[in-house]
Amino acid sequence: MARIVLVSGAAGGIGRRLVARFVELGDTVLAQDLSEAGLDHVLAECTGMSGRVNKVIADVTDAASLSDALSAVTAIHGTVDVLIANAGGASTPTLRQTTVDSWHRDIDLNLNGTMHTVQAVLPGMTAKGKGSIVAIGSVNATLALGHPGYSAAKAGLISYVKSLATELGRVGIRANIILPGTVKTPAWQQRVNKNPAVFEQLIKWYPLRRVVEPDDVAEAAIFLASDAAKAITGAVLPVDCGLLAGNLLMASELTLEEF
Repeated sequence: MARIVLVSGAAGGIGRRLVARFVELGDTVLAQDLSEAGLDHVLAECTGMSGRVNKVIADVTDAASLSDALSAVTAIHGTVDVLIANAGGASTPTLRQTTVDSWHRDIDLNLNGTMHTVQAVLPGMTAKGKGSIVAIGSVNATLALGHPGYSAAKAGLISYVKSLATELGRVGIRANIILPGTVKTPAWQQRVNKNPAVFEQLIKWYPLRRVVEPDDVAEAAIFLASDAAKAITGAVLPVDCGLLAGNLLMASELTLEEF
């Protein structure tokens, strides 16, 4: 049976693939983003697929306007069955560059924005007695890899998701979080323009010798949102090509052995 799936941050590199994959499955996707032009592009990419897409132009950092925008859409299409809380972004890359304003921007977008989105869909999920929430976090939540404000927000998301899973399980709502590693999206284009070999340089840290593609994240989200994962809640799932599994370069230096 087709579901109502809300994808926040739908116009970004990961968001676009999330929308497309759920639409391919026949779901009705509510695609949220601030960029109407970006959402128009998403709709064009999904033309001819079995499901459908509806635009939700709203700001996840503004709880009231987000709730109003979602209420208007769900009044037509029905309450949300699956939330993929994907909206996010990073600003300053180092502590030295971090300001009070940039810190608050990162926390507001990545942590508070997710909470606002969850709050907007919870009444409908609770009334149905079921629902699946999948947050898109980051390996930065567990390792210091730069962007300290963004990383702190993503770390907070892990705790928030565990709270959701613990308290909402009794009303049939599951909550899980995916931790992607480096994902090859258009957000990297500026870095690629400066250094076309950037991904080749990064893969030495990844046991699978590649970086993550947006479809890798989308497939993990599809699984966690599905009945195949009906016994899974509160899970923290790395989708990182092995980055969090261990550091082979460091291990080889410690043991003086080649692996």
